[in-house]
Amino acid sequence: MNATALLIGLGPLLGWGLYPTIASKIGGRPVNQILGSTIGTLLFAMVFAMVQGIALPTGHDLIFAIISGIGWASAQIITFKAFTMVGSSRAMPVTTAFQLLGASLWGVIALGDWPTMAAKLFGGVALVLIIIGASLTVWSEHKDAGNARLLRQAVLWLAVGEIGYWAYSAAPQATKLSGMQAFLPQAIGMVLVGIVYAIFLALRGEKLVLTESISYRHIFSGLFFAFAALTYLISAQPDMNGLATGFILSQTSVVLATLTGIWFLGQKKTSKEMRITVLGLVLILVAATVTVLI
Repeated sequence: MNATALLIGLGPLLGWGLYPTIASKIGGRPVNQILGSTIGTLLFAMVFAMVQGIALPTGHDLIFAIISGIGWASAQIITFKAFTMVGSSRAMPVTTAFQLLGASLWGVIALGDWPTMAAKLFGGVALVLIIIGASLTVWSEHKDAGNARLLRQAVLWLAVGEIGYWAYSAAPQATKLSGMQAFLPQAIGMVLVGIVYAIFLALRGEKLVLTESISYRHIFSGLFFAFAALTYLISAQPDMNGLATGFILSQTSVVLATLTGIWFLGQKKTSKEMRITVLGLVLILVAATVTVLI
């Protein structure tokens, strides 16, 4: 692995690691966050496609790439909702764990991953470690019935959101597109969700977010997501880090997302909670490494 490949591989660490913290810091409702973020992602994807001379796909490939973007944006709305309930430092490790579980199980069931009994055994242990790690990151030293109820609700919401993240990863597998070719239509699908969600809330009597300036401030956070997505696609190329190493490097973003949420958003933890959270993050990263190397 050369220095250039390593730097590109760490792009998702910065982009996805800072994205939830920046979005939370800018504030607003989940609808503001998703609309602005997806507009930022679309702008980034359009510039990239023009610079690289990548044409918009057509037919079946276009439809499934857009569905992929719809899946991500739908899931991200739920994740933003979880941020408002328990904070990004608690929600991010849980949603990362669900995504790892979903991707691994989909790979085994549908794609034939982990073909040997030994691979299934190591993979099963890794999935258990992911669950344990996620549980440790949300452990609270001082029990509170209200906080515990909110945490349970947030975890259930994030479990539902995994359906969208699964679609984000699985839908492109039904196409012949490379990751870079799918980038722009995915961004189109994301923006469609943001607009439809905004209109839906407006019809229910809420203020139309298209007229709120905070929605457009979230374009900045969307650029971080787009940067992470693009550098991951480049990192995963065989002549860079490859899919397995690229994926492992991208998962380090959960550490930065969790810690910046604690440090910069005032999501306080006691010293004991902090030690246990770090242990949980280590377990998640170790398990993620196992799932792609077996």
